[in-house]
Amino acid sequence: MTSKTPSLVMLISGRGSNMEAFIRAIAAGTLDARIVAVISNVADAPGLDLARRADLPASVLSHQDYPDRASFDAALGDAVAAHQPDLVILAGFMRILTPAFVDRFAGRLLNIHPSLLPKYPGLHTHQRAIDAGDAEAGATVHYVTSELDGGPAIMQVRLPIQPNDTADTLAQRLLPLEHQLYPAAAKLHLSGKLTLVDGRLEFDGESMPPTGLEWRPQ
Repeated sequence: MTSKTPSLVMLISGRGSNMEAFIRAIAAGTLDARIVAVISNVADAPGLDLARRADLPASVLSHQDYPDRASFDAALGDAVAAHQPDLVILAGFMRILTPAFVDRFAGRLLNIHPSLLPKYPGLHTHQRAIDAGDAEAGATVHYVTSELDGGPAIMQVRLPIQPNDTADTLAQRLLPLEHQLYPAAAKLHLSGKLTLVDGRLEFDGESMPPTGLEWRPQ
């Protein structure tokens, strides 16, 4: 008896570059998964065209059609749950999700954040790292909780900050690494070796550091 291929739902708002990274990882055989739905809250998001070119089921659920955040998140939750996904991937989804949505998919809702969490949650992460004189920047894939960018970290990639780096150049150098990191972290989740225990993450029964595992470019 063969096990079913794990299913992913992608939530996007923009160009879908993280989603494209998953499409490539699946096509290359480095991630054993299938994307069963792509949902955008923005009707003209370029990522929708990308999804359709890849023959992925793509749909729009606009937050503007709902009177408040709670009602939109309830409808979005129903749309996601209909696919019974093993993982829900925030792939540039530019909405802060309500606790009700987060709790509904707790332990299978992933996000990538462009900093070495717990450093620099929120916005302008690269500039904050440069202004602080940090030697390194990076990105973190983490489980989503009600605390903004505060869920348990699964995996991080680090990148030295060069003396002449700006926020833009740092972001440009980091992005290709993010596109490898995110599917790798999803693969680790799907391996079944990660366990959430009282808000802490364990790998094969051993406590993980608060920064998650370190991923190195292949």
